[in-house]
Amino acid sequence: MSLIILIILLGIVLGAAWRRHVRVIAAADRLSGLAVLLLLFLLGVAVGRDEAVMANLGRLGLMALGFSLFAMVGSIAAVRLIAGRHDAQ
Repeated sequence: MSLIILIILLGIVLGAAWRRHVRVIAAADRLSGLAVLLLLFLLGVAVGRDEAVMANLGRLGLMALGFSLFAMVGSIAAVRLIAGRHDAQ
């Protein structure tokens, strides 16, 4: 865990030091985008290899849909509640 925090802190320091170097920042942006795509691909490979996940993919998809819908409804309700209090003041 401390290694992860150390790497993040190193990235922050280097990012601050290279802030004005447009080429370095552009290259880092492209590299980070490619890294995310690679991680998503590897996650797909891991899911595809897991027989238990593949056997329950439909049920897991429905659970994910339900979770997403409840999260959206909860977020909308919270915004309306907070906005209603703000408007009343």
